[in-house]
Amino acid sequence: MNTCMIETSARHVHVTQEVLDKLFGEGYALTPVKELSQPGQFACAEKVLITGPKGKLKARIIGPARAVTQVELSATDARALGIAAPVCESGKTDDTPGCTLTGPAGEMEITQGCIIAQRHIHMTPADAARFGVADKQVVQVKYAEGCRPIVYDGVLVRVKETFLLAMHIDVDEANAGGISCSQTKSPVGEIIA
Repeated sequence: MNTCMIETSARHVHVTQEVLDKLFGEGYALTPVKELSQPGQFACAEKVLITGPKGKLKARIIGPARAVTQVELSATDARALGIAAPVCESGKTDDTPGCTLTGPAGEMEITQGCIIAQRHIHMTPADAARFGVADKQVVQVKYAEGCRPIVYDGVLVRVKETFLLAMHIDVDEANAGGISCSQTKSPVGEIIA
């Protein structure tokens, strides 16, 4: 059976060094608190305030600093903030709405970068070959555990040598499938190509 681990991604922010300097002070370095499943990615101690037309929410920064600032929200988060964030592939921030980010040293208005990340599976080329899929292919993933079985459609395959096999969904999508971060074992879904 073609299966992968399913991970829930809460709202978070990726920032450039320029934005980090503005929010936390010149030359600021992020403070890693937890390694994430994707190699080189880590949750940081630093959090920022996201402000939209209708509200404010706090979010953790995910490191390291990136080339583009991106605010990843769930549809529920976007609605609470009053931001019409589109569902799109992570990193594709052109023509997306912006927001105001506030940190302890200042604030910065970003003109784009607020998205609802398209559900996706990270995999290596060897994983892709084993599953018979290709980079940028769209598949389904069936989650049959628990009391709310669900099939996630429109799951983007992302292939890179350094990836670890895992599907990423947001909190709204996890709730729809009855997936909880407090589960004793990692949820697993079946990839349907």
